[in-house]
Amino acid sequence: MTFRAVATITSVLLLILGAGYLFAGGTVVGRWDLPATDEVLLVARRIGAIYLGLSVLFFMAKNVPASAARTAMTAGAMVVLSLLAILGVYEFVAGRVGAGIFVSAGIELLLAIGFTVVLISDRRESASLAAPGDEMSDRQDSQ
Repeated sequence: MTFRAVATITSVLLLILGAGYLFAGGTVVGRWDLPATDEVLLVARRIGAIYLGLSVLFFMAKNVPASAARTAMTAGAMVVLSLLAILGVYEFVAGRVGAGIFVSAGIELLLAIGFTVVLISDRRESASLAAPGDEMSDRQDSQ
């Protein structure tokens, strides 16, 4: 799986989720069996704004070549998505949300796996470019 594919899928899903949280927060949190209180909807709208911003970030970065910045974005997304999936399961086990959380946690887990695959692939590509005997790595060794 390529960064472009994972970033594109992520940007589309975050666009949908962001719009949902921002404009239909009661429906989104209702899937998790949470009451749509004023406080919950306030947090939902703020999350919606964050998701919409991240959607733009990943959409605009989808063609960025492998770099330290792309690695940072990929690693950050992997951590956030993994934690969200874990927290979803935790909150279900604790009895604070309903089974609807598993849809969200499943999507988050799949995206986290996608970003993990990209990290591993980029690392392998980076290692093969700096293989011993490579002109660039010889120059760095001599410094």
